[in-house]
Amino acid sequence: MIEDLRVSPSPYHAVARSISLLTNAGFVEISITSPFPAEAGRYLVVDGGALVAWVQPDTGPASFGIVGAHTDSPNLRVRANAEISSAGTAQLGVEVYGGVLLNSWLDRDLGLAGRVTTADGDSVLMLDDRPVLRVPQLAIHLDREIREKGLLLDPQRHMVPMWALGDDEPGAFRSYLASQTGVDEDAIMAWDVMAFDVQSPAVVGRDADWLASARIDNLVSTFCGTHALIGAADSADAAAQAPVLVLYDHEEIGSESSTGASGAFLGAILERISAATGSDRPAHLAALAASFVVSADGAHATHPNYVDKHEPNHHIALNGGVTIKRNANQRYATDARSEGRFRALCEANEVPVQTYIHRNDLPCGSTIGPITSGQLSVRTVDVGIPQLGMHSIRELCGVEDLSHLTTALQAFFTHSVSG
Repeated sequence: MIEDLRVSPSPYHAVARSISLLTNAGFVEISITSPFPAEAGRYLVVDGGALVAWVQPDTGPASFGIVGAHTDSPNLRVRANAEISSAGTAQLGVEVYGGVLLNSWLDRDLGLAGRVTTADGDSVLMLDDRPVLRVPQLAIHLDREIREKGLLLDPQRHMVPMWALGDDEPGAFRSYLASQTGVDEDAIMAWDVMAFDVQSPAVVGRDADWLASARIDNLVSTFCGTHALIGAADSADAAAQAPVLVLYDHEEIGSESSTGASGAFLGAILERISAATGSDRPAHLAALAASFVVSADGAHATHPNYVDKHEPNHHIALNGGVTIKRNANQRYATDARSEGRFRALCEANEVPVQTYIHRNDLPCGSTIGPITSGQLSVRTVDVGIPQLGMHSIRELCGVEDLSHLTTALQAFFTHSVSG
């Protein structure tokens, strides 16, 4: 898992890592614009920062066992007109992506990663893992009110990274991308490039209990799901029910995109799988009605310094097991039926389970679960592993919970194909 996280500083790199793991396990990548094969096998399709992988049965699937996660994380993304100069310093203009804990990005060594699009429409991955950017915090001598009023950051003015001395001319960032990718400068049409913390993931704590890393939300679920599908693939080859892994993009900004959970990405692929294996539309809709979704995303562990921010009868422990997330207002898609099925699966496979419920007096976040459930009309359970520092540049989770989630998801994939 440490290596998975380390080499995945952007959604596009996370997908590339999943492709590498899956193809090494016998999955065949299909162009999203090509006809889907009718033969049983292991397949995957990719669209930017999103991926769907599945084990295809010999005939039209009787149902789908779907695990969903997302590849994006809150960060700072480079603007189109990137060059800014101030006080003799060259800076990069950035947009805040998602619900960033801005203070956590201060005084960190930042690299750049993402994709560059060329004139012929192709995309090239770029990665500069040197510490090329930094957002310095204002010295306390110049902000005497910070102790009384706290740190107040304006995302437009205070989060502009430095990266060189002097003044940059327009086009300097494009020239930098050309030097990083080997693509001719004139061929670069656009980019999706973002800053990331260059510090590697690490196992921390006196007894090595925890994993500290960037992008635990939600690359942990992404790679637990990937490894689980690979582990279940052998038992799934001849099955009538199809295990499916979907890795969405853009969850952190509401999932409203062609590769987000609110789009037709997954639904269209599932229908194409059914059609390729001989199912008509009524049979496909019946298969969906019999299907089940596990939406895997981060869960809030109880913070030892802020216990009062948590529901007092639902404390969640790091390394305490997979967390089922419930919300009466359907911010999570779990209901009694879906919880019961998933809880029984975990108990049968000796995976510890916890239940998260949010306080009534705080707004509750959400994830892909309710969106996917609504798009497909499929029973869904929202789960995840507990973490602290969610949406920080560097988050924390329990080491044991990585295997807890992988074991649960692999059992689900195996169960989904055996009934």
